[in-house]
Amino acid sequence: MRSLGSIFILILIVWSCTSEAPQKTILQGEAFGTTYTIQYFSQEPSELKSGIDSVIQAINQSLSTYLPSSDISKINAGDSTVQTDLAFQEVYTLSESIYQQSNGYFDPTIGVLRNAYGFGNERPLQQIDSTVLDSLMNYVGFSKVQLRSNGTISKEHPAIYFDFNAVAKGYGIDRIGAYLSEQNIQHYLIELGGELLASGTNIEKQQAWIVGIEAVDSDLDARSYAATVQLKGKGMASSGNYRKFRLDSLTGKKYVHTINPLTGAAEQSDVTSATVIANTCAEADAYATAFMAMGLERSKEMLRKLPSVGAYLTYVDANGNSQIFVSEVFRPELLEEFSSDRK
Repeated sequence: MRSLGSIFILILIVWSCTSEAPQKTILQGEAFGTTYTIQYFSQEPSELKSGIDSVIQAINQSLSTYLPSSDISKINAGDSTVQTDLAFQEVYTLSESIYQQSNGYFDPTIGVLRNAYGFGNERPLQQIDSTVLDSLMNYVGFSKVQLRSNGTISKEHPAIYFDFNAVAKGYGIDRIGAYLSEQNIQHYLIELGGELLASGTNIEKQQAWIVGIEAVDSDLDARSYAATVQLKGKGMASSGNYRKFRLDSLTGKKYVHTINPLTGAAEQSDVTSATVIANTCAEADAYATAFMAMGLERSKEMLRKLPSVGAYLTYVDANGNSQIFVSEVFRPELLEEFSSDRK
């Protein structure tokens, strides 16, 4: 009669001979006005593309300002009877939280300003002077809107225009990640428009997922990176004005993508780019936008109160020199820097 130990060893040998190593799959497609690449490992081939497309479609139907039939477009047009879905409500709730934490520097009701400056889906205004800006600011302020218990939205002014672009893409990535987890995919890296969500490890290389932070002076056709980061079960997002700006064809005035919700100005703070690591990509997305508007000192103060949020910020000091700030939470994830300017 065989001993239990011999039987156990035999079972292990049989299992190891019949099981296969997880196989790497790469999916690519388009979503939210940009492209995505998803790398994942699984024991068996899975057809996930149609499910991912369904997730993307659902997010667009809820939150895309470029889709006239979406819930947000209807709400922006003044329809107060729209009963929002879970996606809208979760993005709204997260936005409200970060609005309060940032003392108003993160505010998705800046839609009228984004449109006026030419960063939305409407024609920019020909002229934006102090009088026009004062008028537009009447329709800005997250304190002027409310999510009712029945899922509908109340607005103090019908012209208030929601724009969740600073958080919706990150949220969409989180939802894609949740879908992969539901399909028993535990090791994946999602990259969508430069934003990232990682789960598990890169089994092929037997290490954490390694990603890069694009350099501020990176050439669009030959990307260069300022640093590499290990991403372990976190989301990462970046925001910057080095490419996102518009020059007025008549006045030559430069309007940057980041808008200060407190003043309405589309002007550069001393922070030139923000890369954030957080528990979710939606949080990373929103905080990166907030730090761009807040500037360095306010961002550092806010980061001290956020134990699960890390930031890598580039900024211009008082002498006009480019510098780098790395928060204490971000520092352990930083593998290599290609610059000596860290502060």
